Amino acid sequence: MGGDTWLSEYEACSRLGQDLMEQINERNKHARTSSAYTKLSAQIRSKTRQFTSDLNRLKQNLMRASASYHITQREVERRQGMMDVLVTKEKQIDEATRNEGSSRSLLLGHGGGGDTFSQADPWGMNDEPEVFRDMSNTDLQQQQQSVIHEQDRGLEALSHVVSRQKQMAIDIGNEVDDQNELLDDIGDHIDRTDNRVQRETRHIRIVDRKSAGCWYYVVIMLLFIAIVIIGVVPYNGKP
Repeated sequence: MGGDTWLSEYEACSRLGQDLMEQINERNKHARTSSAYTKLSAQIRSKTRQFTSDLNRLKQNLMRASASYHITQREVERRQGMMDVLVTKEKQIDEATRNEGSSRSLLLGHGGGGDTFSQADPWGMNDEPEVFRDMSNTDLQQQQQSVIHEQDRGLEALSHVVSRQKQMAIDIGNEVDDQNELLDDIGDHIDRTDNRVQRETRHIRIVDRKSAGCWYYVVIMLLFIAIVIIGVVPYNGKP
């Protein structure tokens, strides 16, 4: 894919991880009090930070490329598989720095450039955090259990919060349904009232028209009576 720098950055990150493992095995060949061991330890720490930074940048660039559809879904899945290889390598390097003095060792794979573990040589790592250096394996296990227990309590508290939020959402949904039913009832009452108002309005118009007709008849009768009176009165008044 022309113009795509992700693959070249991946290759550079992969070579850096390979160099780290080679230096770790090289350092383990020296005594822990030697200057060569100290020098290699400093280089390993620096390269480990660079490897982690490059790996995080690759992850972010892959997510951005996937979100913007610059690459196909199939290519995203392929690159994610490549990222998994680097993540595994990162875990191996991190494990090496956390298990100084254990009976395991890291050997470099030949032919495929892969990384395998062997029981032949000790790690002999000397760059673990200061807080862990004077702790026994039992103390480390107890601290790990304490951390796991704290995480479990945090997850349990989060679960309770999510459950309360879910219940609140259900209650709000039920209240909305009740309000919708009330609005439907009000709408029905308004429709019925409007129909009655229209019906009564038609009745009033009919009565009004009938009332106007009655007044016409009254006026006609009054005029008729006036004509009769006018015609009769002069006749009866002659000598």
